[in-house]
Amino acid sequence: MKVAVVGATGMVGEVMLQVLTERNFPITELIPVASERSVGKEIEFKGNKYKVVGMQTAVDMKADIALFSAGGETSLAWAPKFAEAGTTVIDNSSAWRMDPTKKLVVPEINGTILTKEDKIIPNANCSTIQLVMALAPLHRKYKIKRVIVSTYQSITGTGVKGVQQLENEYAGIQGEMAYKYPIHRNAIPHCDSFENNGYTKEEMKLVRETQKILDDKTIAVTATAVRVPIVGGHSEAVNVEFENDFDVNEVRTILHNTPGVVVQDNLDTFTYPMPLYAQGKDDVFVGRIRRDESQPNSLNMWIVADNLRKGAATNTVQIAEYLVKNNLV
Repeated sequence: MKVAVVGATGMVGEVMLQVLTERNFPITELIPVASERSVGKEIEFKGNKYKVVGMQTAVDMKADIALFSAGGETSLAWAPKFAEAGTTVIDNSSAWRMDPTKKLVVPEINGTILTKEDKIIPNANCSTIQLVMALAPLHRKYKIKRVIVSTYQSITGTGVKGVQQLENEYAGIQGEMAYKYPIHRNAIPHCDSFENNGYTKEEMKLVRETQKILDDKTIAVTATAVRVPIVGGHSEAVNVEFENDFDVNEVRTILHNTPGVVVQDNLDTFTYPMPLYAQGKDDVFVGRIRRDESQPNSLNMWIVADNLRKGAATNTVQIAEYLVKNNLV
């Protein structure tokens, strides 16, 4: 199993290598790939050193699987070239997600739709993945009519520049700004660029990708995405209106029995999800589960996950694992 990691020197790329190691993914040859300025650098993987190669070299090496985390423009330009060489690409950018010819996959929810013919497989947005992990089992049981989601998103979602800005501000150092405003002691209601409708791209990803993954365009979704000065992961306050009524304890049981979801919901012991404790973990944590008393058939919950892991690297590796397990590569 020859595996290329494209964007191996970036924040998500480094976590991908870590997740591949932890999950003991069956790699016989690793191909770390990055931009020209990183070519020739060495990275370590499972005790061995590997030299970073450029894009064309990686295409020519004909990997079985290429895990992409190198930005949308790179994916648009290079994913088809890898695919033409016979490599199955799993892409972390937003480039291919809403392409009607591509399948948007969270393996626990809809992995079964994948086939050998799928050579470019987009990975969903980090905030969408943790949302649908909790929504999917509840949609199957009660049928979702509408979702209102407010996100509290980690600076790690912006990459190294976001982390650097916060660290500089902590230390009182003037440096490069990833955001238009200070992030230390602040909350910025602006993730990604604005669309014509006044929503950001991040907010519209939550709308469009949720409908695509759950395969139901009738689900109404509205979102507000906020950047907050934390590192551990993304948090979401979610209000769901169902077509059918529910029992709150049954909701907890359904979520508890969902692979990849951990229910943390005990008010007596002040147990609820927090990004500080989600960091470095692959699960999606759900708590503060309670009935919305202002609206029939409606539920509130709080969802937290490490956006670099389940929101990016882990979900990508899980797709690769599914392909290998089912002989699709």
